[in-house]
Amino acid sequence: MNINGLADMHTHSDFSPDAKSSPEQMCESAVRLGLAAYAITDHCDCNMRFPPEHYTDDVSALKDADMYGSQKYALDSIAYQTKLKERYQGRLELICGIELGQPLQDMEFAQMISCDERLDFIIGSHHQNRGEDDFYSFEYNKMDSGQIGTLLENCFLQTLDMCRWGGFDVLGHLTYPLRYIEGDYGISVDMSRYEDIIREIFCTLIQSGKGIEINTSGLWKGYGKTLPVERLIKMYRQLGGEILTVGSDAHNADDVGKGIAEGAELAKNVGFGYLTVFKKRTANFIKI
Repeated sequence: MNINGLADMHTHSDFSPDAKSSPEQMCESAVRLGLAAYAITDHCDCNMRFPPEHYTDDVSALKDADMYGSQKYALDSIAYQTKLKERYQGRLELICGIELGQPLQDMEFAQMISCDERLDFIIGSHHQNRGEDDFYSFEYNKMDSGQIGTLLENCFLQTLDMCRWGGFDVLGHLTYPLRYIEGDYGISVDMSRYEDIIREIFCTLIQSGKGIEINTSGLWKGYGKTLPVERLIKMYRQLGGEILTVGSDAHNADDVGKGIAEGAELAKNVGFGYLTVFKKRTANFIKI
């Protein structure tokens, strides 16, 4: 399947601390690929705060002087994207987005972002359990199966709580920890243990008009699988799920669009005829 005419709805510019390319470089890649729509969704991890002296620039422009860290980058990204949309008008359907991580760990800020009228699209993500490090940072080879099981159970339970809050449009990379547990450490996980929680996550999203994403980063980062895998995407569809985005999770310009064609094909295989693009927080559909 040709990527031309599809959409990459999950990418990061250098307004995200772990990304490398400027928003302009990311957009130029999207233009070259002929994407029908393209979203920048820089990180906004709500639990990330650093003291003002961590920065060399002026933090006084923040709406709340206590908001810094990942939160500051997010506010800057939204403002920059708003201007960039005008510059790329006629060349690229640029979607002003954000990836809202751990919103329940700073509800005041999460609510403010959720109500920001400049945003077209919000991904809700869970990168770390409350009071713990990001899932990428664990040495899973030093953990027993019980510890890994508890970590994952807490992950999905906290994700369910986030979905009940629902101040976002699409749930990002539902099985994010598996990219490291299975992908990096080669430890197999029996996901049947969490199937009831995942089904409840899907039902909660569907009932509130929210969706999920096929995150294709696992396809090109060595894991070899999408997040989540086809079986879970099929479950979502069978439960009545209709809103589905596909995102590369690119953190530099060279990776924009990677895996998008494969993600669209997977969606088609489980019964989706359309993928979703958000504008002004409203779902629009493009035919696969």
